[in-house]
Amino acid sequence: MRYDVMVLGAGIVGTSIAAHLQERGRSVALVDRRGPGEETSYGNSGVVERSALLPVAFPRSLSALADVVLKRYPGANYHWTALPALAPWLLAYWRNSAPDRLLATARMMQPLLSATVAEHRALASKAGADALFRDTGWLKVYRSEKAFEAEKREFPLAAEFGYRVKALTRDEALALEPNLRTDFTAGVHWQDPHSVSDPGGITKAYAGHFEAIGGQVLIGDARSLRPGASGWSITTQNGPIEARQAVVALGPWSMDLLSPLGYRFPLAVKRGYHMHYRAEGNAGLSRPVLDEQGGFVITPMAGGIRLTTGAEFARRDAPRTPVQVERTERLARKLFPLGERAEAEPWMGSRPIFPDSRPVIGKAPRHDSLWLAFGHQHLGFTLGPATGRLLAEMITGEKPFVDPSAYRAERFSA
Repeated sequence: MRYDVMVLGAGIVGTSIAAHLQERGRSVALVDRRGPGEETSYGNSGVVERSALLPVAFPRSLSALADVVLKRYPGANYHWTALPALAPWLLAYWRNSAPDRLLATARMMQPLLSATVAEHRALASKAGADALFRDTGWLKVYRSEKAFEAEKREFPLAAEFGYRVKALTRDEALALEPNLRTDFTAGVHWQDPHSVSDPGGITKAYAGHFEAIGGQVLIGDARSLRPGASGWSITTQNGPIEARQAVVALGPWSMDLLSPLGYRFPLAVKRGYHMHYRAEGNAGLSRPVLDEQGGFVITPMAGGIRLTTGAEFARRDAPRTPVQVERTERLARKLFPLGERAEAEPWMGSRPIFPDSRPVIGKAPRHDSLWLAFGHQHLGFTLGPATGRLLAEMITGEKPFVDPSAYRAERFSA
């Protein structure tokens, strides 16, 4: 069969791109080796993070770096064997974590981030997924006054971007979340983010909307993509298909396809884990809660209370080492009455990230009919629908709703 566009990757980014293109009258095939929302888009904290300010940075102080190197900080882990290959990327990440560069990146990302809640809710309404959303913001808690004061230093930037944020005493935070335990000093309520009870379910719902308006979801291996005289071809379980244009939205697997085509983008992965727990008694949460010093998020999900860890630097396909689950679970039990585990093993996924903490969204430099959308770092679930709209507008020749120049692939020597 022949389509106008094939979108490779059925995570939240690829599914949103496919839906937006189909809505604009293109015939679209969404291709993945698994069903929609069954890889990285399944295992996140479920936050639509409209209030994201500065990117997650490489430690700049010696004390913070020592905590990571000596594995004292629960929010980070690494494999020694992965470090030699990662060294150039880590150096670039460190350079881009300088305060002036972080601020510049924050301002470049803000136009896209400011649209994230509205774009998610618009797509959710069409997909019949509104019931999975909460508009209660999210709560950050701090064990030390020093960490709390450091967070408040971001309030002027939040005001510049128009975000609603409120510093809370411990008693005020407990009024928001009465089932929290008192193992913290103060909190900050970021009021603009929304959150969901089932990120994988959201992606599946968006894929269902895509199919309902005429799109087709197919199982296939993106690595079989081949250029041809009239576009691109790929092998699927339904047989070979062709399309005039192709979109690579494969997240951490994007370079598996792009490297053989001659691209050398500096993409790395940060692996992360989650585990679901039953709550003790009638305890519950109304919103995600981030323990920044503890390096974890707890979120009310359809499968229980989800504990999501920070970052693990390792080879993408290296054996799992869920030590962060063990370490953060002990801390989380001091913050919330977690009961027994609801799963036999922790889930693991990989976040694709460039050293400048910006995604690539736009046309591939070497191929006129190839488009790219990956590298969304910690904000893939947040940015999916906004990315979908932006790239669909670029592909169809509409005026983009935000300036896409900050996300161009040409910023790297591809």
